[in-house]
Amino acid sequence: MIGDMEIGESDVLLVVDIQNDFCGGGALAVFRADEIVPLVNRLSRAFKHVVLTQDWHPPGHHSFASTHKGRRPFETIEALYGPQILWPDHCVQGKWGADFHPALDIPQAELILRKGYHPQIDSYSAFLENDHRTPTGLAGYLRERGLTRVFLAGLALDFCVRYSAEDAHRSGLSVVVLEDVCRAIDSGGSLAETWNSLAALGIPRIRGALGEP
Repeated sequence: MIGDMEIGESDVLLVVDIQNDFCGGGALAVFRADEIVPLVNRLSRAFKHVVLTQDWHPPGHHSFASTHKGRRPFETIEALYGPQILWPDHCVQGKWGADFHPALDIPQAELILRKGYHPQIDSYSAFLENDHRTPTGLAGYLRERGLTRVFLAGLALDFCVRYSAEDAHRSGLSVVVLEDVCRAIDSGGSLAETWNSLAALGIPRIRGALGEP
């Protein structure tokens, strides 16, 4: 049970981007990110199906501020697909920052989905790239497996978790956000905007940490 929800064969835990660069000492560290790792490990044992996502950028990715002369991290540019926040270089393919947090222990995960590897398109969502047209293939994978309800945990709540939840919902999946097993960047009101958006879509948020660590 997670809250008052029974977990069954058609449920999947989607663990979003628990990687070194989003945790303590990383290039884009999310406040208090490390403390959710043991919670996610324990939570994962309640699920028969687990999918991990991994941000996986090539060097010089279009979303990196360093790629744009004179630009600084957290400025916004207009990309071909719309507004794009510029980030510090992070989760570069094959580098330490792209590795999963060393304490993440989910050997039973059935899929590792890498995203953000197209040089010109960022990817927050585990389901669609930021152009909102290019699929990652995750929706099809879940349909083929008969997995119809997605529980989300991970980083960052107001970016990759949010957009994954929204796109899962639009794909026809049931979605639950495990709010206490996520952490947010909360830049420019992004956390409040996230909760408002999820509420408008009818996506529930519950506590899923299964007790104190």
